[in-house]
This record gives sequence, C-alpha cells and structure tokens, in this order.
Amino acid sequence: MDFNDIIQTIATYALPVLFSITVHEAAHGYVARHFGDGTASFLGRVTLNPLKHIDPIGTIVMPLALYVMTSGAFIFGYAKPVPVNFGQLRNPKRDMIWVALAGPVSNLLMALGWGILLYVLIAAGVDERFFIEMCRGGVLVNVVMFVFNLFPLPPLDGGRVLVGLLPARQAMAVSRIEPWGFFIVMALIVAGVISNLWMRPLMQLTFAFLDAVLTPLKLLLS
Repeated sequence: MDFNDIIQTIATYALPVLFSITVHEAAHGYVARHFGDGTASFLGRVTLNPLKHIDPIGTIVMPLALYVMTSGAFIFGYAKPVPVNFGQLRNPKRDMIWVALAGPVSNLLMALGWGILLYVLIAAGVDERFFIEMCRGGVLVNVVMFVFNLFPLPPLDGGRVLVGLLPARQAMAVSRIEPWGFFIVMALIVAGVISNLWMRPLMQLTFAFLDAVLTPLKLLLS
C-alpha cells in the first residue's frame, strides 16, 4: 500500500473515529448516571474529551498495525470501556439494557448526523474531496460500530442487552461467557462468521434505514 494512501486514509477517518468512540463511551456513562450509577461520572468518563476514552493500544496501535499489515482489508480496535456498576442501577436487570444500548444508538445518530452534513455540503456546492470523504467515512465508521457492538455476546453491548432480556437462569449462563467473550469474538471475526452472517446483512439494513430517513432532506436540498 502506498504511504500517501495510508496518510490520506488516516487523515480522513481520524475525526470520525475519535467522535464515534468518544460519544459512544460517554453515552454509556451518561445513561448509567441517569439510572443511578455515578461510577463513570466520578471517574471523569462522562465527557466528550477523547483523551479520556482512548486506549493507546486498542485505539491507535492495533488498528494502524492491522491496517498496514492487511492493506486495509481488516481493522479492529477498541476504546477504554466505561466502568458501570450495575448493582447501583435502580433496576439493574432492566436499566442495564438502556445503558448498553446507549452506545450503539449514539453511533446510529452520529451516522445520521454525518449523512446530513454530507448532503448539506453537496447542496452548498462544496466539492472539496477531503470533506466529502470525511462525511462518508463518518457514516461508515458509525454504522460499523452500531452493528458490531450489537452482536449478542458479552462483553459487547448486544451481549449485555441479551443478558438483560433473558430470564435469570439463562442470563446467568450467558454472563459467564464474558471473561472469554473477547477471544470468542476475535475468533469469529477471523473465521468470517461475524462479517458474513452479522455485519454485512445488518449494515445493509442500516444503510437502507439511513437512506430512507435522509431522502426527504436530499430532495429538499436538490
């Protein structure tokens, strides 16, 4: 891969990625505080300061290394998870669902926001490729985060939603997976299971949803 292409890709996606992980993690902490757990707030994690959420290895080193080694074919990374004490929530089993959903929902809303910005820039006659590609990258990054984090396996957000929805015995069984969840997810990614059976179908549905929501704005601005 050409070095200039790498720099251009990093510059295009840097801001969308920072926004996506920052708002995602802050949303978890904000909703947890709303439902009674102030752990994240006490530790200063309910903030839009990206430095509070960046993990040097998971957010910077790993994605860059994978991007270079695979020529952009495979990228994976993570931010510092916001600490949540589910026992302090007013209704732990119910409220953990809302806390878990807060992150992915924030990504869906950000994808919508980047889409709106894209159409506004095009309507305003802005043809600078960097800004247009950044908006498209913002939509893509947030759709990927929205869909991936909803995968129903702890410690991903979808796994916590599943635990909150299941009866107590089944919820306990699923929650026991969490210590090994990261390694299971990585294995499923490498095997192509998550990409083929989860990411692609749900991303198509999400893009179709965004297109339907944004079409009236597109027609209004055209």
